[in-house]
Amino acid sequence: MNPYQENGADASRNVILVMRIDPDSDAEDNSRKLQEFSELTKALNDRVVDIITQERYPDRKYNVGSGKAKEIAIAARDKKANRVIFYDPLSTSQIYNISKLCNEAGASCRVMDRFQLILDIFAQRATTHRSKLQVELARLRYELPNARMLVSLSKKEERAGWGGLGDYEDSYEQDIKKRIARITAELKKADLEEEARRVYRHKNGFFIVSLAGYTNAGKSTLFNALVDEETESKNMFFTTLIPKTRALLINKRKILLTDTVGFIEDLPHFLVDAFRSTLEGIYFSDMILLVVDFSEPAEHIRKKLMISHETLWEKSTSNIITVLNKSETMKPAERKRKLQELEHLIYNPIFISAKTGMGIQDLVNKINENLPLLVTKTISLPNDERGAAALSWFYDNGVVEEILYGKYMTFEFSATEDVMARADDAVSKAQ
Repeated sequence: MNPYQENGADASRNVILVMRIDPDSDAEDNSRKLQEFSELTKALNDRVVDIITQERYPDRKYNVGSGKAKEIAIAARDKKANRVIFYDPLSTSQIYNISKLCNEAGASCRVMDRFQLILDIFAQRATTHRSKLQVELARLRYELPNARMLVSLSKKEERAGWGGLGDYEDSYEQDIKKRIARITAELKKADLEEEARRVYRHKNGFFIVSLAGYTNAGKSTLFNALVDEETESKNMFFTTLIPKTRALLINKRKILLTDTVGFIEDLPHFLVDAFRSTLEGIYFSDMILLVVDFSEPAEHIRKKLMISHETLWEKSTSNIITVLNKSETMKPAERKRKLQELEHLIYNPIFISAKTGMGIQDLVNKINENLPLLVTKTISLPNDERGAAALSWFYDNGVVEEILYGKYMTFEFSATEDVMARADDAVSKAQ
């Protein structure tokens, strides 16, 4: 059995959240992190029955102090907690030591950290073969550095709180490495197929627009508003794990709009690496709509924008429109003040409300203005069956303006440079 997984977990669990706070850290920043930590549990329908904090530097054995660790164990017993979740990353030995205290106090619970919580959320939301492989890869990369410690702990007579480690063999580390290699190879093959699809879409005149931003900013609601469709858009983190793509027309230009997984602070590198191919779908977009919950306090928005930029801007050369969502909740003067305060992090801003529809048409116009320029050329096709067949190709691959009919069908054709490079061949076949 995997020591990071539970047997027969209920649909809803009692959880205790633990956050150790560095003495020299910012109080407001810690408060925001704690709130976000609590919000994460809602994605799994868990109930937070207690929140325990301690201001101190990390303890090697328990992360928190030994007295606080015993307090956590007693709280887990008294409040019948199924999970004790630490904000800070825990080592394998720390998980073991805290689990042992809980077991001795009479509590039956799983001890885990925030990374494992996020990974559980991703595992629950993964429905495609590729996304399941990505989650498994992240889990294996997390386990690998601790593989030998797991084997050592599994041989101890006391296996407190692990739910039954099972008899791990000394080959456990090698088994993990082999599984990582196999999954990596399979994902590389999938990435090549995805890249081929991107190239095909561009050759056929589609512009790729991606929705990105901090999780729970309203990306899925905006996606619904733009494509006139109902996809899941709940008030919780990571409602979108598998990118959704739909086609729409903006001023006769063919757009493929993709809703992507949201960003989050301190996202573990194991998870970022495993889902890098998904993020690259954003990097290679013609345009990125960076969605922001503009109703939040300015300092929270600043932090989330910085996290989004760190994720996006290192590789992205795409145009970025900053979509200031939920702007209907404030007066124009407050919007202006916030925008001025954050203007160094906001480019091409637009105020919208994905929920009410406010500003959606303005956003559509802005997308049209910022898409890559089209090349325009006058095309003449014979007014016969072969010309009609060729005309269908032009409609499929670009923008056809009003046609003048006579011996020839003459029209202005606008398309990307890739498509325009193939236009002469289409005309030649029609002659």
